[in-house]
Amino acid sequence: MMKTTLGSLTFLLVLLMASGFPLERKGSSSSAAKEKHVQYAPWDDVNVIAHGLLQLGQGLKEHVDRTKVQMRDITTKLKVFNRTVSELGKESQRLRAEGDALRARAQGLDDREGQLLNVTAELRDRAEELQQDLRTISARVGRLEEKVDTMLQGGGATMATKNSSDARNIQVQLEAQNKRIDDMMDHIRLQQEKLDKQNARIRTLQSQIQQSRPRPSSSSRSNTGSSSSEQQDAPSEIATDCHELFLRGETTSGLYNIQPVSSDSFEVFCHMTTDGGWTVIQRRQDGSVDFDQLWQAYVKGFGSMTGEFWLGLEKIHHIAKAGDYILNIKLSDWNNDLATVHLPFQLGGEDTKYSLRTQKVDPLSPLEMSLGTDTTTALPFSTRDQDNDRKNDFNCAKHLSGGWWFSSCGHSNLNGRYFQSPPPKQRHQRKQSIFWKTWRGRYYPLKFSMMMIAPATIENKS
Repeated sequence: MMKTTLGSLTFLLVLLMASGFPLERKGSSSSAAKEKHVQYAPWDDVNVIAHGLLQLGQGLKEHVDRTKVQMRDITTKLKVFNRTVSELGKESQRLRAEGDALRARAQGLDDREGQLLNVTAELRDRAEELQQDLRTISARVGRLEEKVDTMLQGGGATMATKNSSDARNIQVQLEAQNKRIDDMMDHIRLQQEKLDKQNARIRTLQSQIQQSRPRPSSSSRSNTGSSSSEQQDAPSEIATDCHELFLRGETTSGLYNIQPVSSDSFEVFCHMTTDGGWTVIQRRQDGSVDFDQLWQAYVKGFGSMTGEFWLGLEKIHHIAKAGDYILNIKLSDWNNDLATVHLPFQLGGEDTKYSLRTQKVDPLSPLEMSLGTDTTTALPFSTRDQDNDRKNDFNCAKHLSGGWWFSSCGHSNLNGRYFQSPPPKQRHQRKQSIFWKTWRGRYYPLKFSMMMIAPATIENKS
């Protein structure tokens, strides 16, 4: 376009210059004089040329302005490109550093695994030695018992004193041998616990390394085929409950993710003690959460893990169905006196209405009777829209409040209404509160309750 305009204007300028100079015309007459006729360009042509020059100047100005804008855009893009290249370089350096650290950590893990294998071999040899010692001790005990029997069968008054002395010596030896056997068994148990903790920590480190590896892009995943899909389908090792987290080395109470067998992962609050980790399933402390909920809310759970909450019957069932579990209930009154209830239990699934069954071998204490008496046989869970209690033509959850394993309404309810001190004066209101009948009575609203579960093995260490 610019070239066409410039060509046209140049042509017009040439015409103007040609018409602007005078031209000589020679006549055919015999006169010797020459007449000169001067011709000038018309005024319209001059205007056209001037207008064209003005348009040319404006076009040149617009072209220069557009060129400046394009140059600024190119400069900005170059700056962005340079900055991006610099950031990519830094990111590449960071990834290389992380890769080096990861390789170093993997090497350290391999070294620890080798050490653990050596320790395992030593423990195995030690266990075999201890078993040999136990067999030797058993043989010696058998010989001592035969000797005792022989001494007891041998009569005679003259041997009475000697037999008595020998019997005492044998008894001392037997006690010493028994003590040695107990010490050996304790040593084996401690070594086994250490070995379990080491294995759990190694599994945790392996899981962390696997999770920290960079994931392949979508294009690379599409090219790898079935092998990539098999790697993605392999689940990362997540602890099944809080006690397994404790065995892996976690000692701080707080929020963690767990994944019971045949369940999705979910968040729980772990109460860590010196003996193990407890999974908290319920907490009441200030009345900030309304526990008068319907069936589906109690199945899924509600509240805040850092405050008042109910974990959810389905989650509790998934955790506890893995084996023998202990229900640990902590209570507090408004004088800050505390009470604790421990009950072995099983919790059925939704097909049983999440029935609770306690399985204590020893007789129940008075404190345990508020829940243990009703749940020696499976007792289903009840809410005001799911009446599963054992009282005919009466809905305990609706008459009281919240959801609970109600039998005949009056023994316990830790999910009732939260009343601040002093309690309400009306008796029918106090019946709706959080209560534990065999501790402070049915009409005493408690200040605090917390329910926790853990494998039964933790009870043997407490």
